[in-house]
Amino acid sequence: MDLFDVYSLFDIVPVKAEGCYLWDDKGNKYLDLYGGHAVISIGHSHPHYIERISSQLKKIGFYSNSVKNPLQKEFANKLGRVSGLDDYSLFLCNSGAEANENAFKLASFHTGRNKIVAFEKAFHGRTSAAVAATDNKKIVAPVNAGHEVEFVAFNDIVKTEEVLSKKDVAAVIIEGIQGVGGVNIPDDDFLKSLKTICRKYGTLLILDEIQSGYGRSGKFFAFQYSGTEPDMVTVAKGMGNGFPMGGVLISPDIKPQKGMLGTTFGGSYLACAAGLAVLEVMENENLVENAKQTGAYLMKKLKNSISYKELKGRGLMIGVEFSEKISDLRFQLLNEKRIFTGISGTNTLRLLPPLTLSEEQSDCFTDNLCALLNSS
Repeated sequence: MDLFDVYSLFDIVPVKAEGCYLWDDKGNKYLDLYGGHAVISIGHSHPHYIERISSQLKKIGFYSNSVKNPLQKEFANKLGRVSGLDDYSLFLCNSGAEANENAFKLASFHTGRNKIVAFEKAFHGRTSAAVAATDNKKIVAPVNAGHEVEFVAFNDIVKTEEVLSKKDVAAVIIEGIQGVGGVNIPDDDFLKSLKTICRKYGTLLILDEIQSGYGRSGKFFAFQYSGTEPDMVTVAKGMGNGFPMGGVLISPDIKPQKGMLGTTFGGSYLACAAGLAVLEVMENENLVENAKQTGAYLMKKLKNSISYKELKGRGLMIGVEFSEKISDLRFQLLNEKRIFTGISGTNTLRLLPPLTLSEEQSDCFTDNLCALLNSS
């Protein structure tokens, strides 16, 4: 049997990883400034993470959500405290797309409406409603297109209120920082006004923090820079440091009913062990503050050392937009300098390193990037 060929692959076979580094099967060492799409939050192969999962597996790895799993409550309590949202409740699932699907479903249950408002350049996942709310027609199949979704220009509060004033919108969904769309940050005032008009017209506000959350922005959630209080927050990516895990943080205004949501694998013993390990390491190693400080250092270094069209981001979620296409530059960084980076569109280099990134590792990246730009 062949694999279904849907991925464009680098000719690299990683066989080992530690901290911010990967090694391939030829012994080459790479600096990881992409973290596998922002998944690696506490660094590769962290010893506490390995121990937490290994010790749990020796006891019990999985049973269904038809029995009590105390690890789920332990994880929810810790996530609430660390994130500052301890009055919210938590539904655990397996991925960001699944988290958004469940958030849409809850919004529809709560409001009795079925329309979703999203924003231009949004990316919310590849499952049915999530991909319909993603601003990329190339990945929306006809079966997905039946969902009622309206896209509004990013940061356009006037148009957003015009749409919401019809009182037929179940939820507005917006990323704390757009990732795939180009590391675009919603204005703090826009987020505040967005919550106000959502409340005014009976619409729920969903903050998609799947990529921008879990400390990456220098706060636990990127929306917290604005002081906004969303009705739901969706999370995944760095939540399990590579173990599949997602969740919806749900305002106390939204009440649960038996059977309204469900999942087979979400919140398993192993997932909760992985999630607890991530939060424990983040606290013990002060990784949210490190993301803030190292991100500021890296942004300053980039600002002072290279020419670019726009430099944007918060913490360790950074976009370097150039005037020209950068696919060749990205391949040079990978193949010549052994540095993994990401890309948004055709012109933006996207940096999503582990939150453990150091200033020394930041210097390694900027020095090599400067060398390539100066040689071209």
